[in-house]
Amino acid sequence: MRAFFVLFILLIISVLSILGFRGSKSTEPPIVVFPDMDSQSKYLAQGENAFFADKRVQRPVVPGTVVRGYDWEREAVFSADYQKTVYPEKTTGKTQAGEWVSGFPVEVTYDLLTTGREKYTLFCAVCHGASGDGNGITKTYGMVATPSYHNQRLRDMAEGELFNTITQGKGQMLPYRDKLNPHERWAVIAYLRALQRTQNATLDEVPLEHRTKLDQ
Repeated sequence: MRAFFVLFILLIISVLSILGFRGSKSTEPPIVVFPDMDSQSKYLAQGENAFFADKRVQRPVVPGTVVRGYDWEREAVFSADYQKTVYPEKTTGKTQAGEWVSGFPVEVTYDLLTTGREKYTLFCAVCHGASGDGNGITKTYGMVATPSYHNQRLRDMAEGELFNTITQGKGQMLPYRDKLNPHERWAVIAYLRALQRTQNATLDEVPLEHRTKLDQ
């Protein structure tokens, strides 16, 4: 019985000793039992390194370097004139002045619309619906906040802002910059504008040779 009381008292003293240090500050480094490579000798990207003359850890990109897997950037990388002229509009959706592009910095052709339809069907229709009305298959599974492209706010939105939304994502929509290159994003927007016209066009905008079919 005496041994039990001795052990019990020692246990209480140990617990009180440990808890008594809670909240106290120490200048000594913590004791790490399982470091798991948490602390490593390394340089931070924005740090300094005396090994280089400019003291920069993050080294400049070698001139002419092309990001692997992104062939659409080749022209931008190798041509300074291209970057100064159409590069911002084509790949950011903004002008040199930082404003949203209104219109298309690429030529809108039948081939562009065809590409846009293919990519829209593959990546966009599942949420936004085949006609852009927001009634995609995901709506039946609880995605009720998908907007319709036929409301006035999105009809009036600049093409550059739509491009930025596809690139960066917005709300529950994830970015698609890793799935659609800039040319394909503009193609999707061109096709989207075509979808909007189907729901908001007037009879006067229909060519005469096609009005008869509509009347029938």
